[in-house]
Amino acid sequence: MHLEDSELDHELVLMNLSDLPWPVDIIRVEDEAGFLAALDVPPHLILSDFSLPGYDGLSAFKAAHARYPNLPFIIVTGAMGEEVAVDTLRQGVTDYILKQRLERLAPSVRRALVEADARDSRERAEREVRELNARLQARLLEVERLKGVAERQSQRLEVQAKQLEEALNLQKTFLAETSHELRTPLTALLGYLRRADREAGGSQVIADAQRVTENMTRLVNDLLQLSRGELVQSVEMHFMNIGNLLRQVGRDFGVRVEARDVEIVGDPGRLTQVFVNLVSNAIRVCGTPEKVFIDMHLRPGEVEINVIDTGPGVPDHIKPKIFDKFYRGKEAGSTGLGLTIAQQVVTTHSGRIDVLDTPGGGATFQVRLPLLEDEDEMDDGFA
Repeated sequence: MHLEDSELDHELVLMNLSDLPWPVDIIRVEDEAGFLAALDVPPHLILSDFSLPGYDGLSAFKAAHARYPNLPFIIVTGAMGEEVAVDTLRQGVTDYILKQRLERLAPSVRRALVEADARDSRERAEREVRELNARLQARLLEVERLKGVAERQSQRLEVQAKQLEEALNLQKTFLAETSHELRTPLTALLGYLRRADREAGGSQVIADAQRVTENMTRLVNDLLQLSRGELVQSVEMHFMNIGNLLRQVGRDFGVRVEARDVEIVGDPGRLTQVFVNLVSNAIRVCGTPEKVFIDMHLRPGEVEINVIDTGPGVPDHIKPKIFDKFYRGKEAGSTGLGLTIAQQVVTTHSGRIDVLDTPGGGATFQVRLPLLEDEDEMDDGFA
């Protein structure tokens, strides 16, 4: 928005804003009434003459600031004493430009918009941190309360082992639900922090906040995986289409999938967990989903699913230990739970999982699951 009573001065401002790297849409108002009415739709930035008939730039700034405290406001004036200029800046005006120095206008506008955007991103990130901290505190208090209840029950009911076991199972379920609920705000917060870091030009404070958030995200994911891995025995078997499941995982992670529609009996949630773990591990090792591929083959009595990557592969001395709980090898960013959980789920489905070498280099995780009897006689179309 441009508050200016002179058509010529308005045209000069337009000319000097043509150097900006984005299209500029300027609404011109000439007096107090027009200015206040135009504020109903907040602009990205306000340019204002300092002296107008019956109105002035400082009053316009106060009116705009009362509605939008963070809105950039630049005074463009023909003459202004040094004391007046300092006073306007002290009151919160973003900048002032003399009309005889309009070559400074475009850089000032660019800087004001960049600073406003960075400030908005920072405030959003800080708000997310505060909200997340409040939720975490509430969850921690609830965990402590449940822990106290479990301990008191243990002291009073030492001989009632079954009741104590049920209480511990409830606590594990609570941990899984809590971890799942925290993942979404943590992901959003990490996105805001990364954007703020780019726009702030390497702020150490933002970098530290980003690092802490990444560690917290990894911890929450590991807690979720651990809790689910310990509950693998509670599977719910259904008739399901394993081909649809594999294609959905492929879409989610951007990897290529070749899988036909095949009906099996299994738990869709648990099997999704298996292939999400295998695909995410492969992408993390390879650094890109383009090096990961899923294919399916029908074998006598079973369906064979291969998660294939062309990354560095798995050394022979690691293969016997790769499904052990908490085994990490040299991978960064992993707690060693994903493959253990995958093996538990596949075993619960009367299947088998193995790690093989990909021809030409890389690793192939092969999952074999039992077929329905009527699928057993089908030919393999993916040979």
